[in-house]
Amino acid sequence: MDEKTILITGGTGSFGRKFVQKVLQLHNPKRLIVFSRDELKQYEMAQQFNDPRLRFFIGDVRDKERLHRALDRVDIVIHAAALKQVPTAEYNPFEVIKTNILGAQNIIEAVLNSGVSKVIALSTDKAANPINLYGATKLCSDKLFTASNSYAGKKNIRFSVVRYGNVVGSRGSVIPFFKNMKETGTITITDPRMTRFWITLDQGVQFVLDCLNRMYGGEIFIPKLPSMQITDLAEAIAPGCNIEYVGIRPGEKLHEVMIPKDDAHHTIEFENFYIIQPQFPWWGKEKCQEGSPLPDGFRYSSDTNDWWLSISELRKMVGE
Repeated sequence: MDEKTILITGGTGSFGRKFVQKVLQLHNPKRLIVFSRDELKQYEMAQQFNDPRLRFFIGDVRDKERLHRALDRVDIVIHAAALKQVPTAEYNPFEVIKTNILGAQNIIEAVLNSGVSKVIALSTDKAANPINLYGATKLCSDKLFTASNSYAGKKNIRFSVVRYGNVVGSRGSVIPFFKNMKETGTITITDPRMTRFWITLDQGVQFVLDCLNRMYGGEIFIPKLPSMQITDLAEAIAPGCNIEYVGIRPGEKLHEVMIPKDDAHHTIEFENFYIIQPQFPWWGKEKCQEGSPLPDGFRYSSDTNDWWLSISELRKMVGE
């Protein structure tokens, strides 16, 4: 990361802000470029960080020509830009496809015509066995990025994906929603059986930075994460509040899966993470000799996880 030029798409979002903060504190990049559409958020970030290594590009991943310009002399790309709201995706499918799938293809094609050496695209647990459009578009994006290593040829370019669960405190998180309802004395929950994987922003950023160092190209990296019960989260934020169950929303799952059974046979396990290996002729199994194969029928799901957060741990994480 030191003396490298890094570009992050969607860099004014929750992940982007934490990524910028951590990289500027712990590393010495030559330039750190925030590429996003929102001029106000870019202005606010510039005031917050006020660092000469930081640059801002107004642009959209739908605009391939702008990406070509932004990637000039860039070494590393973190692709975090996406339309992420599940209900929004269900009712605006064309727009989500343009950003999450066509935008991913634009990134790949622009990178292949540049001097970039490493690309990590952020994914989501919803991309595994997707039942909603957001998850389906991110699955397509994952496939595009892992397959793009086949197009690199003799160029020194590597593409990988990081997939993880719900992020504590991110925009769109259920936490501020619960905190606002707390004042009314009643919290609405879709289903009492619901479980989710849980990760903090800091952990997510650190995992991406770790994967930049260990990637060969083509992997989907998945951290080992704790699970939580949605009812426990409600109790952690608003103890004693009335709970009203309203039913699952369109495109929503009861539990989240990050490694489906059909992917387990080409997934390997490490102490703190998993790697779904690409199924292409150029991938050599010797690249991950330290990993252990998974048993037949393995499925990494939030409801069958063996690591659970207690109410007190959740309360500490959300700052209550």
